[in-house]
Amino acid sequence: MQAEEKKEPAVSLVGEEYEVEIGPVAHGGHCIARTSEGQVLFVRHTLPGERVIARVTEGEEGARFLRADAVEILEPAKDRIAAPCPFSGPGRCGGCDWQHVKPGAQRRLKGEVVAEQLQRLAGLTPEEAGWDGTVMPAEGDKLPAGQVPQWRTRVQYAVDAEGHAGLRRHRSHEVERIDHCMIAAEGVTELGIEQRDWTGMESVEAIAASGSQDRQVILTPGPGARLPIVELDRPVSVMRVGEKDGGVHRVHGRPFVRERADGRTYRVGSGGFWQVHPKAADTLVTAVMQGLLPRKGDMCLDLYCGVGLFAGALADRIGEQGAVLGIESGKRAVEDARHNLAGFDRVRVEQGKVESVLPRTGITEADLIVLDPPRAGAGRRTVASLTSLGARRIAYVACDPAALARDLGYFRDGGYRVRTLRVFDLFPMTHHVECVAILELAAKGS
Repeated sequence: MQAEEKKEPAVSLVGEEYEVEIGPVAHGGHCIARTSEGQVLFVRHTLPGERVIARVTEGEEGARFLRADAVEILEPAKDRIAAPCPFSGPGRCGGCDWQHVKPGAQRRLKGEVVAEQLQRLAGLTPEEAGWDGTVMPAEGDKLPAGQVPQWRTRVQYAVDAEGHAGLRRHRSHEVERIDHCMIAAEGVTELGIEQRDWTGMESVEAIAASGSQDRQVILTPGPGARLPIVELDRPVSVMRVGEKDGGVHRVHGRPFVRERADGRTYRVGSGGFWQVHPKAADTLVTAVMQGLLPRKGDMCLDLYCGVGLFAGALADRIGEQGAVLGIESGKRAVEDARHNLAGFDRVRVEQGKVESVLPRTGITEADLIVLDPPRAGAGRRTVASLTSLGARRIAYVACDPAALARDLGYFRDGGYRVRTLRVFDLFPMTHHVECVAILELAAKGS
């Protein structure tokens, strides 16, 4: 038997530069180009139609694609501006993707990505999805080029070896030191995280509730490190991530922050999930309720319900004869949801994964369903369970257009069609976008 030939290691192309014409935008904050040999490049810091020098940041000979940064702009697009943030650019902070793009053009790019994902993964045109192609800014975010909305109410700072707070570089563990983050909400900026010494910490998360004056920091210590005395420019509660259990534990102050949406106050504990943009919760509740049009007496499901945002909105509208079941996997989020919804007799919240809990409930039908799954989406199996319940309408809230498009295909297989789709830019300067799709049972034979 012949000895197996050893494979030669692939030749890294990192650092190689190519002059390329930039093609369409792609999902993920980059645009597509090709080398003269036909190899695909995913290029950041550029725009469709530009000619640039692209320097490879990841990839090797023979790879399906390479990642690259545009390090020199030979022919700029009309929508290019000088990045307002001094920490933005090739090899710098990875938090923002579109600092170099006019605000209106950022929204157009996001719209192109959503349209491409719908067509490629669900076979839907914008018209078939009931979408006019626009991406709506949040209230107050429509600013002139060069101005940046201060929207991020939660910022996770990484800490370097010298104890300086900063933000991670793109697809890297390296820390870009900053003295402020332009997209951070005023309540985060005023804490002064970047000016303090965080020696021994791996990360510091700052939370500035938009529904109250509550401020919180969550410290993740390095192995064996002692917590610092936290003295910031505003009063804060302090939490720490346990080295052994990974749980979030109270050091001092409230173990939660209070947020407000749809006229109700919600307790959000232990760094639990809440929309990061201060206008997002109200924007999404309005879109979901306008799409579902709840009626008195409806039986509703709120899946991946978090601390109960949509369950509370539904319960307010369906009256005492209606009922809401929420399902959420996070233990602390379930505790918060039960606290937040304690005033409603016919609302209950179950803990566990949707695909496991829903079959155990014995529920065989529902009038309305809201689902707000994690970035990976709901998946074929869960969608099949939902379509079997015969809901009049379903609201799907999605932070990832690819996962949304895949799941819309599964809903179509289960007899549902998209009635309307609304797309919101709740993450300015980044490639992220939020979608609300309203689905209804398709007519027989359609």
